[in-house]
Amino acid sequence: MKVIEGGVCAAKGFKASGIYCGIKKPALNDPNKSHKNDICLLKSDTVCTTAAVYTQNKVKGAPITITKANLEKSGNKAIAVIANSKNANTCNADGIEKAEKMCELVANELNVPKEQIVVASTGVIGLVLPIEPIEKAVPMLAEKLDYKGNQEAATAIMTTDTVMKEYAVEFEIDGKVCHLGGMAKGSGMIHPNMATTLNFITTDCSISYECLQKALSDVVKVTYNCLSVDGDTSTNDMVSLMANGMAENKTIDSFAEEYETFKAALYEVMANLTRMLAKDGEGASKLLECICTGCPTQDDAITIAKSVIGSALFKCAIFGEDANWGRVLCAIGYADAEFDITKVDVDLKSEFGTIAVCKNGAGVEFSEEKAAKILSSDEIQVLVNLNQGNENATAWGCDLTYDYVKINGDYRS
Repeated sequence: MKVIEGGVCAAKGFKASGIYCGIKKPALNDPNKSHKNDICLLKSDTVCTTAAVYTQNKVKGAPITITKANLEKSGNKAIAVIANSKNANTCNADGIEKAEKMCELVANELNVPKEQIVVASTGVIGLVLPIEPIEKAVPMLAEKLDYKGNQEAATAIMTTDTVMKEYAVEFEIDGKVCHLGGMAKGSGMIHPNMATTLNFITTDCSISYECLQKALSDVVKVTYNCLSVDGDTSTNDMVSLMANGMAENKTIDSFAEEYETFKAALYEVMANLTRMLAKDGEGASKLLECICTGCPTQDDAITIAKSVIGSALFKCAIFGEDANWGRVLCAIGYADAEFDITKVDVDLKSEFGTIAVCKNGAGVEFSEEKAAKILSSDEIQVLVNLNQGNENATAWGCDLTYDYVKINGDYRS
């Protein structure tokens, strides 16, 4: 497997575009009145087998409702994605109408069935989505579609993100070279299950819907669903995975060796996008990664790792570079998992070394100076070993800083 450039355009037959259309005007306090891309289009040269997972929030954005309905009508086939930022099109009386209209605009412009369009929105909840800028944008997006348009598209789905997020790999199936790449957005309002993220993944591998959906659902469980920035699960979260088969490999239709190769490629892309999302958490200064090993079951490992990552107190300690390991034990203790706390070890690790802070559920003597040095890094690992099995899991998050409050204190303005 090889890491390559191209994001959602890395796979054969996918092109993308992104522009600024004016869904939300630049902030009054923005001295540059910057016009960042706020809408994008992704299209395959051929119809794709398409799998998806969605937010588990009971309040769902209108685009989620329409995308689910479209994939049901089309038999899980899609050829294009339209996505906007700045406005979530959620909790609006005309939300369904606007989401349907976005699909209709793209379908008419590309001369494809509207049921083959995936639609997604992200941004402020409860503001009416203006459709006029989108009506003007769709022809321009179609005209600008390019096999190297991945970065324009990745920029268009950013909200409070400070960097665009994309990743792609190359791998081999049945003697054919295949590609899989994706783009993601997300910075705040991120918490399992399905964090506040929009994620679009493409591949030219030929694979059945059943295998594609299972691979996506399984990998989401150990990547995006192990991501937490602030404890809030959003209304518009979505991952779509489109496979157009243009690599011309023999179709993967069973859970054999070729399926495992594909799943490994999908994990590589989604795990790295998850890591990028965690590192770019709103106001974050440090990436926080909890690796939980020695567990009786994988579900226990996931639950414990997520509990540590989600602890607001521990996130604050990491921001303050304070080795307050008791907060780790506290978070482990309220995790919904069965284990013997008297066997649990905890280490803190970064590029500056590793230090043991807890052994057999109790504190051990350690150098506060060495611990402070380790925690001064911008990437921190918390190593939790239950010593009670062979299963493991990783969860990703970030520290909790003053800037998080500042960003969310005036998010609408």
